[in-house]
Amino acid sequence: MLHNYVMRENLVKESFKSTRTAHWESVHSVNRRVTGWYYHRWINRAYRFAVPPGHRILELGCGKGNLLAALQPAYGLGIDFSPSAIALARTRHPHLHFQLMDAESLEIDTALFDFILLSDLVNDVWDVQQLLTGLRAYCHDSTRIVMNCYSRLWQSPMQLARKAGLANPLLLQNWLTVPDIRNLFSLSGFEVLKHWSEVLIPLSLPGADIANRFLAKIVPFRWFSLTNFIVGRPIPKNKYKDPSCSVIIAARNEEGHIRELLRRIPELGADMEVIFVEGNSTDNTYSEIETALREHPPGRYRLLKQHGKGKGDAVRAGFAAARGDILMILDADMTVLPEDLPRFYHAIATGKGEFINGVRLVYPMEEKAMRFFNIIGNKFFASAFTWLLGQPIRDTLCGTKVMWRKDYLQLSANRNYFGDFDPFGDFDLLFGAAKMNLKITELPIRYHSRQYGETNISRWRHGWILLMMVIFAAKRIKFF
Repeated sequence: MLHNYVMRENLVKESFKSTRTAHWESVHSVNRRVTGWYYHRWINRAYRFAVPPGHRILELGCGKGNLLAALQPAYGLGIDFSPSAIALARTRHPHLHFQLMDAESLEIDTALFDFILLSDLVNDVWDVQQLLTGLRAYCHDSTRIVMNCYSRLWQSPMQLARKAGLANPLLLQNWLTVPDIRNLFSLSGFEVLKHWSEVLIPLSLPGADIANRFLAKIVPFRWFSLTNFIVGRPIPKNKYKDPSCSVIIAARNEEGHIRELLRRIPELGADMEVIFVEGNSTDNTYSEIETALREHPPGRYRLLKQHGKGKGDAVRAGFAAARGDILMILDADMTVLPEDLPRFYHAIATGKGEFINGVRLVYPMEEKAMRFFNIIGNKFFASAFTWLLGQPIRDTLCGTKVMWRKDYLQLSANRNYFGDFDPFGDFDLLFGAAKMNLKITELPIRYHSRQYGETNISRWRHGWILLMMVIFAAKRIKFF
C-alpha cells in the first residue's frame, strides 16, 4: 500500500514538473509578446537595492537572465529548467554563466555564493522546503538569500490580468505568506532578517510610480502590494574560534574615567587591543591617557588625537586604525560598564548576530542616568528606525555597538550612499548594517549614571538632528 502511494505521488510530481517545463518553454519562446515589463522594472529596482554589485550571485529560475545581468555580479550563475530561456540568456548575456537544471535538484560544481536569488519562484515549485534545504550547500555564513513572492491577496486580480493578456499566464500557484516563508526558512536552516512589500500598481498608469515608491511601504496600503521581498541568512553552524578584538574608546572631557576604564576592561579573545581617540577636550583627558598608558604594556594600548569633530568622526578614526577581527565601541563615560563587553563579544563570535547593538531601555536605570524627555525621544526614534530598517531596533543611541571588521570595511567603502552626515556615529553604522542586510541583534545592558563630567549630548539640538536623519534615511532606505 505504501509503495503504491509513493508511486502515485512520484507520478503526480513528475506531471507537475513536466507541465511547468512546457508552460515556461512557451512563455520564454523568442517571438512571444513581452508582458509585465513595468512590474519587472520595479522588481529589478528592489533587487538592485538589496544586492550591491561585484559579488558572486546565483539566481534560481533566472529566465532570460535580465535580472542577474542588472545586478552586475563579479560572477553570476543562472539556473532554469527551460531550454529556451537558457539559450536566450546565453545569447543576451555572454559574460554570465547559465545552466539548464531543475532548481529543486541542484548539482553545481562551483564555489560558494554571496547572494542567492529566487525571484517569483517559490510560488511555482513542488516542494519549497526541499528547494531551500538544497541551497545550504552553496552558502557561507555571510550568504544572503533574497527572494520575492506574490501576495495571496492578488490571486484573483492576477487571474483577471492574465485573461486580459496583461500578465504572463501561470499555472496553479503556491500562495505563501511572509509567516509561511519564515517558517520554511527555519525548517531549512535559515532565518529571515527583514521583509518589505513592493508594487501596489503593477501597470504603467498615471501616478503608479508615486504609489509604488511611497504608498506601497505605508500601512494600510502596503497590505495590498503585489509582492513581498524577504532577505534571509543561513543560521551559522560553527562558532568562531577566539577572534581578535579592537575596543575603540572615544574620549572627550573624560579625564576622571581613564584609569578606571583601563583597570576594568576585561580580556576579550586571543588577541585584544584598546584604542583611545581623544577629541579636543577642554580638560586634561589627552595627557591623562598618555600618562596612564605608560603604565601598561606597549603595543596593546594606543592613543590617537582626533582631527575632526564629534563622536562619529572619532569612532571612524579608531576603526580605521584597528587591527582586530571584531570592532567594539565603549563609551568613556562608563554608563555602559566595561564588564559587559564579554557578552557583546560572545554574541557576535557565536553567530547570534553580525551587528550587536546595546539596549539601555530594558532594565531599570540608575537615578539621573537618562532624563525623562531623553527616554521619550529614544522610544520615538526606536520605533521610527525599526520601521525604517526592517529589523527591531529598541535603542538607537546606546554607545556600545559591535561588528566584524570585514563588514565595517565594506560599509566604509559604500558610505557615499548615505554620506558623512552623522555626528554621533551610531546611525552611520546602523544604516550601513541595515543596507548590507546584516543580522542586527540587540543586547540588553544596565545603564548607569556618569561619575565624572557632563554629557556631550544636547537634548534639543541633537534631537532635531536625529529627526532630520530619520527623514533622510526614509528617502535612502524605505522610499528608495
